[in-house]
Amino acid sequence: MQDNELKQAVRELYGKAALQAKSGGSSCCGGGGSSSECCAAGLYSPEETGVLPAQAVKASLGCGNPTALVDLRRGDVVLDLGSGGGIDVLLSARRVGPEGKAYGLDMTDEMLALARENQRQSGMMNVEFLKGEIENIPLPDRSVDVVISNCVINLSTDKDRALREAFRVLRPGGRFAVSDVVLEGSVSDAVRRDLRSWAGCVAGALSLSEYREKLAAAGFVRETVEATGPGCGPGTVSAFVRAVKPYLPMQ
Repeated sequence: MQDNELKQAVRELYGKAALQAKSGGSSCCGGGGSSSECCAAGLYSPEETGVLPAQAVKASLGCGNPTALVDLRRGDVVLDLGSGGGIDVLLSARRVGPEGKAYGLDMTDEMLALARENQRQSGMMNVEFLKGEIENIPLPDRSVDVVISNCVINLSTDKDRALREAFRVLRPGGRFAVSDVVLEGSVSDAVRRDLRSWAGCVAGALSLSEYREKLAAAGFVRETVEATGPGCGPGTVSAFVRAVKPYLPMQ
């Protein structure tokens, strides 16, 4: 399979998921898993979901709550990779306050339209949704304090580049806090080649050790990958992934 085939499959499934959420339905992992396996049901408190537009909650296709992984501080700048309908962006924006900012990055037009509508309904002003791919983040070097993501990095066709980009945009001391699907067993070659399995958060998943190795190769330190619950299919689990960009040495 070519990278563009995989990306197009992801766009199509998540575009449909956005339209389904907008019409009042819900989906999970782009259609690749059941709601009991990998949707965000129960991962957000009623206090969190109660302050958000209903469409933002229904469009949550993640496998965790990355905003619970990191101590967001007032004034922080946060970037959500693959922000979907915007649930984690809007929650982050509330926590960093008007002094801070939350960016959402997504490559799917339908998701961006839904996220911007959710932002309008929420009244949050310290939010900006950007169109782009996580392998080529449209932000300057050292411009954000925290990078989060929710069940998206497994979808990347070039995870090394995606992690290097996250490292690039983080300031020294910046934090990487991600919920993702990882492999705990094995996946057959047939599944690896299946477009729907890739878009459904299964075929592109890394093992726990591969994730740590790629984080270290990108330059991160204090990298940890902790399995937390069921994944989106056989051989996968949900995991919390954390790492830090080290401070530069004194000149």
